[in-house]
Amino acid sequence: MNRDIFKGLGVALITPFMENGAVDFAAVARIVDNLVEGGVDYILVLGTTGETPTLTSDERKALIRFVRERVAGRVRLMVGIGGNCTHDVITTLRTWNLSGYDAILSVNPYYNKPNQEGLYQHFKAISEASPLPIMLYNIPGRTGINMAPETIARLAKDCDNIIGIKEASGNLEQMAKIKELLPDDFLLISGDDGLTVEVIKLGGDGVISVLANAYPAQTKEFVDLALAGQIDMADKKLHAFDGIISALFEEGNPVGIKTLLYANGVCSNTMRLPLVPGSDNLLQKIESLVAEYEN
Repeated sequence: MNRDIFKGLGVALITPFMENGAVDFAAVARIVDNLVEGGVDYILVLGTTGETPTLTSDERKALIRFVRERVAGRVRLMVGIGGNCTHDVITTLRTWNLSGYDAILSVNPYYNKPNQEGLYQHFKAISEASPLPIMLYNIPGRTGINMAPETIARLAKDCDNIIGIKEASGNLEQMAKIKELLPDDFLLISGDDGLTVEVIKLGGDGVISVLANAYPAQTKEFVDLALAGQIDMADKKLHAFDGIISALFEEGNPVGIKTLLYANGVCSNTMRLPLVPGSDNLLQKIESLVAEYEN
């Protein structure tokens, strides 16, 4: 496949809920349309930001179908399919209708904390079962395990359909090691908005963003500037969001981005337990930061 379709700006789509807790598909449509109009390169459905662990299997399949139909080919699509039971991940890959999607994002197994050989065998089995190219997702702060660059290189060598990694370790030294060990066409995608420009400076290929749920065009601008080598201008555009980005993660993700979208009138401030809505203090802070940015 053409790996370049996943360079640039991807967006980890939130899952908005109505106040009664049901998925708010009308809000999904509004957000998706805004992302497409804002020029994003692809949309990730069922990622961390989508509160995927709290969704039922039927809700996940409904979101896959709804986003595919709403996007209608206007941008590329990626879907998060991962877990800590290899058998269940493979069953999902073999039984769900993934037509219209271009790749899957698969997170490190969590809680059971496999060693590097276990990580290799897990993703090798997934690669053999997947009908779509795979982007690995390394986020040790959530999973309790870090995927070593050597393991990533081994997987890339042995599995042709593993095309890249979303790196959310926050470890720039590790990302530099990935660029050193992996082929030039292996995608290195930032998992942190605030590190986007730094990762691109290392040879990275873009970001899967939380911020872009609210500011797609502005995020696209600094990503494209960085990829074009205009680092100083990209840094300036990104740093204008420093306060907002910090606030988005103050009470955890996706609590912050939902609080921001609620402040902007896009969706309700409803989470699913064990997550709870952003505090009044966070809402006031975000409202103040948004007003400051827009002025």
